[in-house]
Amino acid sequence: MKEEIIRVDHQFTSKFSVYGHFLAEQIAQNFGKSMWSGDNVPTASNTFGNPSYSAVVHTTYVISPTLLNEVAFNYNANRIAILPTGVLGRPDGFVSNRIFSGPNNNDRIPEIHLNGYNGADYTNASWPWRNKADDYQIRDDISWTKGAHQIKMGGSWAIYKKVQDLFGNTQGSFRFDNNFTGNDFADFLLGTASGYNELAVQDHGFWNNVSWAAYVQDNWRVNHRLTLNLGLRWDGVPHTYEANNRMGNFYPNLYNPADAAVFVPGTNGNNISPNSPGLGTSPNPILAGTQFYLNGIGIPGTTPGVPKGLVDNHWAAFGPRIGFAYDLTGSGKTILRGGFGTMYERIQGNDMYNAGPNVPFSTNVNFNNVQLENPSTDLVTGLPLVAPITVAGITGVDKIQNKLPVSYQYSLGIQQSLSARTVLAVQYVGNQNRHQNEYRETNLPSDAQISTLFANNNADYNTRVPYLGFNSIKMTEDVQNSHYNGLQVELHSQVRHDLQLQAAYTLSRAMDPATSSNGVGDLNNVSNPYDLHYDNGPSGLDRRHIAFLNFIYDIPFLKDSTNKLLKSTVGGWQVSGIVTLNSGEPLNITEGGITNCAQGPNNPASCTGSLIGTGNISNIVPNSINRPDMSGSVHYPKTAAHWFDGSVFTPTVAGTWGNTPFNALRGPGRQNWNLSVFKSFIFSESRGSKLEFRAEFFNAFNHTEFNGVNTNLSGGGFGAVNSAHDPREIQLGLKLYF
Repeated sequence: MKEEIIRVDHQFTSKFSVYGHFLAEQIAQNFGKSMWSGDNVPTASNTFGNPSYSAVVHTTYVISPTLLNEVAFNYNANRIAILPTGVLGRPDGFVSNRIFSGPNNNDRIPEIHLNGYNGADYTNASWPWRNKADDYQIRDDISWTKGAHQIKMGGSWAIYKKVQDLFGNTQGSFRFDNNFTGNDFADFLLGTASGYNELAVQDHGFWNNVSWAAYVQDNWRVNHRLTLNLGLRWDGVPHTYEANNRMGNFYPNLYNPADAAVFVPGTNGNNISPNSPGLGTSPNPILAGTQFYLNGIGIPGTTPGVPKGLVDNHWAAFGPRIGFAYDLTGSGKTILRGGFGTMYERIQGNDMYNAGPNVPFSTNVNFNNVQLENPSTDLVTGLPLVAPITVAGITGVDKIQNKLPVSYQYSLGIQQSLSARTVLAVQYVGNQNRHQNEYRETNLPSDAQISTLFANNNADYNTRVPYLGFNSIKMTEDVQNSHYNGLQVELHSQVRHDLQLQAAYTLSRAMDPATSSNGVGDLNNVSNPYDLHYDNGPSGLDRRHIAFLNFIYDIPFLKDSTNKLLKSTVGGWQVSGIVTLNSGEPLNITEGGITNCAQGPNNPASCTGSLIGTGNISNIVPNSINRPDMSGSVHYPKTAAHWFDGSVFTPTVAGTWGNTPFNALRGPGRQNWNLSVFKSFIFSESRGSKLEFRAEFFNAFNHTEFNGVNTNLSGGGFGAVNSAHDPREIQLGLKLYF
């Protein structure tokens, strides 16, 4: 890691001054295997470089004693360069033809996946891969004091420019599954692959977003007991767009049922006939002449009515801010505070980046049972394989359901001075969040057809969806809601001149449908795309009870002794600590790959009907997650082997969604003590020479603090603890001043 900083301050006159700085941080890491991939052999590797930059030029001009103007230019940037190392390029004599003619950076060896007995995985992934982001902002702020009013107003304009490679394996990817010899490695040696996949183009996009903002804020001291904070902010945040209109998106209103796809007979809706209506070609020259099914696909700058950001923009983003502080008694010892504010945000661009590989700008080819030497040759017949026109999967952006995410935040509390050195604060804090982001599968067969799909092992799913010619159409929408309510109590006190104490307790409840890891992310699939309320439940961030205590205690023993030896060795020790206690995080129970019966009891061992494949409905519906059925209350033995009793959970009947609520259970809480002992040994007070000693104890009492719990019903160890927080750690330090 390397860091460079440059700063300049200059005062031209008593009224006009300028300062600026530039900061550059260079960070590079080496990885022994290809990161973000399934690579598990130390042959392919990569470096990860992530330099970042920031700069500011800020001017201040004093127009009058009550009027100040500040103008600033801000710049922030980062780069990501993931560069492959190790065994990478195709060696002399290695022959394996590709299907597409687009570039294969560094002439990379194709990926080799031994998915049978051996499980070895050679993957050089999408590397080399680059990301370049630059953020520029200009702002002007005016501060004006007039009587009891302190007014601030201003505006800003910013542009965020991102150039990012898409992910993909243009080098090709072979899969070996024991299919031919009974051993995946033997299949590899013979060059008989079970499957092959190749991306046509590893493209990149130029994504921009522009932001405008204006605000006015008045801090008004109405009288010596009441202060008001009144403000209004406007945010103009149109959707991110691709500068070259290199985006394809699905629009239901553009889909013409009269041009529904005609499928090749016998392919169960997987391959589209070359004579089908709705076909078109790609504007990408690498794919010139390649046919795509484009019924319903809109391209900005080409298709009438398609905005450059793919969605409708919303400009009426006005956010009021109101706050007050009121001295209830006039003595300054009891203060009532409250506030309300409306805040808007943008989806920074991930919804657009994820839509980058959509047709007609890129495509994948998948072949089964091929030769390693020539993956476009059928192993059985020896005949050339011709890439069919396959149904596409779309990751898109809903044009209409894309309002700006907004948060309404409010609080009301009281601060009470209990003594000259002790303050108690009690407040209620809450928020309501609307138009939160999600991904939802939209190309769904009717509920009535699910049982039929189970019966035929999902063979003809693509013929039963409403938009024939597509498999999955996963759309990002801003339609979810969340909220938080909390009672917060805090105490600050200097109990004695040598003891400082702070304690706090929060009783809260957070509700959020986010389904990512620990429920803290955006852009995640809803579990049940037929029911947007299926994931309503506690947030992954919800902790019903949170308490902490921290203290600093200067031990008075011999601290002021006249004996210099005793004072410098035995006296003057300090003990500090942070104690954290919180209840457990929510646990979301998932069903996993359960094999079940179409009829009869839920227990597969006692099925009275016929076994019809995997009973979990999420194995039929793309981009979904099912939860099991739940009967009765859950008991918590709270042991490592059984944190909770899983006997109340049973697999769902095939084709149904489980009734277990989202995040229905609770994981282990935590009690953690971090303590520190500090002492400064003085050698010479006049010279300031001293030796500082510090001993720090993390998890000082070495409590076993359980963490993760297995929540997959079909996995081994359901209900068992599978991880714990760190055990006790001791850190010693010495610092010499001379």
